[in-house]
Amino acid sequence: MTQTTDATTAVEESGTSKKRRLRRSRKMSLHRAWFVAAVTFVTIIGAAAFRSLPGLLIDPLHQEYGWSRGTIGAAVSINLALYGLTAPFAAALMDRFGIRRVVAVALTVIALGSGLTVWMTAAWQLLLCWGLLVGLGSGSMALAFAATVTNRWFTERRGLVTGILTAASASGQLIFLPVLSWIVETHNWRPAAVTVALAALAVVPFVWLLLRDHPADVGLKPYGAKEFVPKPAPVPGAARRAVTVLLSAVRTGPFWLLAGTFAICGASTNGLIQTHFVPAAHDHGMPITAAASLLAVIGVFDVVGTVASGWFTDRFDARRLLAVYYALRGISLLFLPMLLAPSVHPPMLFFIVFYGLDWVATVPPTMALCREQYGEDSAIVFGWVLASHQVGAAVVAFLGGVARDVFGSYDVVWYASGALCAAAALMALVIRRRPAAGAVAVA
Repeated sequence: MTQTTDATTAVEESGTSKKRRLRRSRKMSLHRAWFVAAVTFVTIIGAAAFRSLPGLLIDPLHQEYGWSRGTIGAAVSINLALYGLTAPFAAALMDRFGIRRVVAVALTVIALGSGLTVWMTAAWQLLLCWGLLVGLGSGSMALAFAATVTNRWFTERRGLVTGILTAASASGQLIFLPVLSWIVETHNWRPAAVTVALAALAVVPFVWLLLRDHPADVGLKPYGAKEFVPKPAPVPGAARRAVTVLLSAVRTGPFWLLAGTFAICGASTNGLIQTHFVPAAHDHGMPITAAASLLAVIGVFDVVGTVASGWFTDRFDARRLLAVYYALRGISLLFLPMLLAPSVHPPMLFFIVFYGLDWVATVPPTMALCREQYGEDSAIVFGWVLASHQVGAAVVAFLGGVARDVFGSYDVVWYASGALCAAAALMALVIRRRPAAGAVAVA
């Protein structure tokens, strides 16, 4: 009897230890969502090559073709505007046709637009290739892509993942900007355009083979979810849905505040620093390679700042984070005209590090506020908010070039952008909070 009891106990202990090992192995195994996030990160890095080039093209195109900086800035403006305006439709298309197909086509269009610039001979061709084609392709690769992946694959750690995926753009700038600036200065701008096209094409098979549209495709729950989430049916009428969500969102106050702050974010980053910092520094005698290297350093600290912002967003009030980010950015821009010089000195390095930490730190809290306010439609709403970001960037990219042509200096643009950032800080603070449980879809 004792032997039987001992045997039964041993079997039960063996079964218990086996269950513990299974639970331990499940905890230790990495969820597939992190692999999808890694693929998305690398994809955005590959696509980021094209975003490193516009600021490097202004002087070479001006010298070769005699086009004004305003004309070249107009092409960059179209690119930046389409980058944002395409995003909400791309998010809806991902719901209709899947992430893989939309991203693969977008990368191909980027490669086509960048490659065709090699043969251009007139300004309208720059507007068509770099403005229209690259703008449409890049818009489909915008942060709405990162928002869609985050919303589908994660229910926990969304702020952190958003920060990591946002940092991918800065990482791409870090990788490509010094290389492209060296190519432009050594071999002219055409090989740089070809490099961008090849980088975009190289990512296409990577996306097609490794990216998955939804956790249900591989029989998994989203990371952190307690229940299995079935894959939703394809949503027809992508354009109609994107417009319907917009029409509903514009009737709410938070949308206008988020769109307004993000427009200023785009104006003070992509439109201003990314497009005009290199030629502005060159105006003060700084070599192009040195100025481009400073932008690359911004990319280094951008990664740190954005990932940290994602971590903060999981823990602190997103509105207050935005107010702090915009206020600090505005103060730093007011000092920039005094820091530009023929050589790199410590105060300029301090500005670069400071600005890098703040560059796109605004994205995780902005995405979080979109999720809080608009629920299931948050990716599309964020696409429209991102459109305002790019419209702001486009306006300043154009006006910055015009201001340089008219005044012979960028100083007025730095000061105006600093004042706008102060306004954005105030706008962020007046966004009304909505309890997480009360977040509803807009549609």
